[in-house]
Amino acid sequence: MQDKRAHLHELQEQSKVGGGEKRIAAQHGKGKLTARERIHFLLDEGSFQEMGALVQHRSNLFGLDGQKILGDGVVTGYGTVNGRLIYVYAQDFTVLGGSLAEAHAEKITKVMDLAMKTGAPVIGLNDSGGARIQEGVVSLGGYSDIFYRNVQASGVIPQLSAMMGPCAGGAVYSPALTDFIMMVEESSYMFVTGPNVVKTVTHEEVSSEELGGAGTHATKSGVTQFTYPNEIALIEGLKKLLSYVPQNCDEEPPSLPYTPADELRMGLQHIIPESANQPYDMKEVIGEIVDTDSFFEVHKDFAENIVVGFARLAGKSIGVVANQPAYLAGVLDIQASTKGARFVRFCDAFNIPLLVLEDVPGFLPGTDQEWNGIITNGAKLLYAFSEATVPRITVITRKAYGGAYCVMNSKQIGADMNFAWPTAEIAVMGAKGAAEIIFRKEIASAENPEEKLAEKEGEYAEAFANPYRAASRGYIDEVILPEQTRQRLIRAYAMLENKAVQLPKKKHGNLPL
Repeated sequence: MQDKRAHLHELQEQSKVGGGEKRIAAQHGKGKLTARERIHFLLDEGSFQEMGALVQHRSNLFGLDGQKILGDGVVTGYGTVNGRLIYVYAQDFTVLGGSLAEAHAEKITKVMDLAMKTGAPVIGLNDSGGARIQEGVVSLGGYSDIFYRNVQASGVIPQLSAMMGPCAGGAVYSPALTDFIMMVEESSYMFVTGPNVVKTVTHEEVSSEELGGAGTHATKSGVTQFTYPNEIALIEGLKKLLSYVPQNCDEEPPSLPYTPADELRMGLQHIIPESANQPYDMKEVIGEIVDTDSFFEVHKDFAENIVVGFARLAGKSIGVVANQPAYLAGVLDIQASTKGARFVRFCDAFNIPLLVLEDVPGFLPGTDQEWNGIITNGAKLLYAFSEATVPRITVITRKAYGGAYCVMNSKQIGADMNFAWPTAEIAVMGAKGAAEIIFRKEIASAENPEEKLAEKEGEYAEAFANPYRAASRGYIDEVILPEQTRQRLIRAYAMLENKAVQLPKKKHGNLPL
C-alpha cells in the first residue's frame, strides 16, 4: 500500500511540473506565466480542483511514443473566483507546443460539459501552436468537438477566452465563438494563416504582430474586446468582467449593496454645447450617470463612434450603449452597428438591463459603406434591440435623426422607457437639409436664397429640433433635465425589475448576417 501511495504521489508531482514548466523562461519567452501560475492568479486561493492530471495522448506515430507527458499539454479543472464557481482550462505551451489532439481536446470538452450541467462560466487560457500534426485528422476532430460545445453553450453560460500566446489556424474559431476575447499586448496573436503562408500566397511581408497581434485585433478587425499590457493585468480584467455577469442565463447578474443618496448630478447641466455641431464626450455623461468608477468599457479601441460597456446603477449591473459625438459625430457605420449588436445580444442573453444614450445624426454615407453592406450590418443593431427582452431604457441627449433614431432603441422597437433632455432634436433629418428639400422652390425663387434658407431652417428647427412633438405622440415618456437623469433611471429600472416578455414560438430568428 505504501508503494502505491508513493507511486501516486510521484505521478501527481510529475503532472504539476507539466513536462517543462520549470523551463518556461527559456522555452516560452521571458516574463510569461506557466499554465498553473495563470490558474493560480485567476482563482481564489486554494480553490482549484484539477481534473485529468494523469491523462496522456494515445498515439505512437512520428516519435510521439517517447513523448507521453501527463496532462497532455492542458491543465483543466474548476475553482472559484470571488466565491463563484468557474471552470477553466489552461494550455501548456511547454508540452508539445500546447498542441491540441484527441486526449487534449477531451479534457477541454469535459470541463465544458460540466459547466453546462452546473450552469457556471468557462474560461479558456489559450496558448497553443495549433493542431498536433502527428495525430492528423484526430486533432481536427478534437477542434470540432470544442466548436460544437461552444455553440451549444452560447447564451447559456458565459464563455471567456484569454489569449496568452499564439493561436493559429482552426484554433482561432473556438475563441471567436465565445462571448469575449482578451489578448496580451506584444505576446499573443491570432490568425487563420500565419505570415509565412501569407507571404507565399499573396507576397505580402507582414509580422505576426502586424497580422494578428493584440493591437491589430483591438483596432482594425474588432476580434478582441480587451487588450492588456501583461498577463496579470489580463487576469484581473477577467475577474472584473465576471463581476458584472451572472453564472448562467437563468440567474440575475450580481449586485452590490447600495444606500440611496442625493441622485441629482449637477455636472450634467452644462455638458451639451450651445452649438449643435460641437462635439462632447459621451463618456463624461456615462460617468456622471452610473455609480462612481463602475463603467467597464468593452471594445474600447474599435468603432469608437459607439461606446459600449458594463456599469452599475444603484449597485446593479447594466449594459450601456451610447453614441459618441466626439468621434465621427457619433454616426452609425458598419463597425459601430456590429459592435453594438453583439454587446446588446450578450446583455439580453444574460439578463443585463440595457441603457441607451443617444446622440446620433444618422448612418455614415458613402460608397464604402454601401458597397460593404451598411444595410445588412445596420440591420443587425436594429434586430438586436428588437429581440431583446431585458429592461431597455433610452435617453436622447441631443440628435436623434432618421433611421438611426429608430435603430437606437426607439419606443417603436420595444424600448420600455424613453427619456429626452430639453436639448433633444428628434426628426427625419437636420433642419438645414430638411429645409433645402421641403422649401426648395421657395428658396430658389427668393430674392435672397441664403436668407430664405436660414428663415426656413429656423421654421423647421422650431417645429422639430426639440423633444416635445415626439413627447406629444407618446414616443418620449418624459422630458427631463440632465441632472435628473440618474434619479429617473434608478426609479425606472426598479419599476421594470419584474419585466416578463412572451416571445413568439419559433426555432430561432434569421439574424441579418
